Amino acid sequence: MNHFDEKGNAVMVDVSGKESTSRTAIAKGSIFVNNDVMQAVTRGTVAKGDVLGVARIAGIMGAKQTPHLIPMCHPLMIQKCSVDFEIDEKRNVITAYCTVKTQGQTGVEMEALTGVHITLLTIYDMCKAMDKTMEMGEIHLVEKTGGKSGDFMY
Repeated sequence: MNHFDEKGNAVMVDVSGKESTSRTAIAKGSIFVNNDVMQAVTRGTVAKGDVLGVARIAGIMGAKQTPHLIPMCHPLMIQKCSVDFEIDEKRNVITAYCTVKTQGQTGVEMEALTGVHITLLTIYDMCKAMDKTMEMGEIHLVEKTGGKSGDFMY
């Protein structure tokens, strides 16, 4: 399967003949902040409001918008999407995890990765007045289940 036809034109992969299976993807990524940002986020004193609450909603919304952002991604009926956080106050790192599930003919890896990116960008947006040097990184697929290619664990 690829994104090109016999003439080399970009096309959406034809998944019509694939079996519908239960599919899950988990992606993660981190944002590295300064001590002031970490304290404000954990204490709930960021001027723009509940950073993690807003970022969670943004990440879920972002996952749902994936086919509008990434060419050739199939619009999917997402059956579950969640965003969770790990806070490491000693290292000033907020790690986001996005889990996406569906029953379908193609996977949800791109949706999980998009959800993580949007989550981290929202944290940056809400805290940039305090620290413009925040860095986002370590973004990757952690786990995938279902589909022809089988399960994957990072």
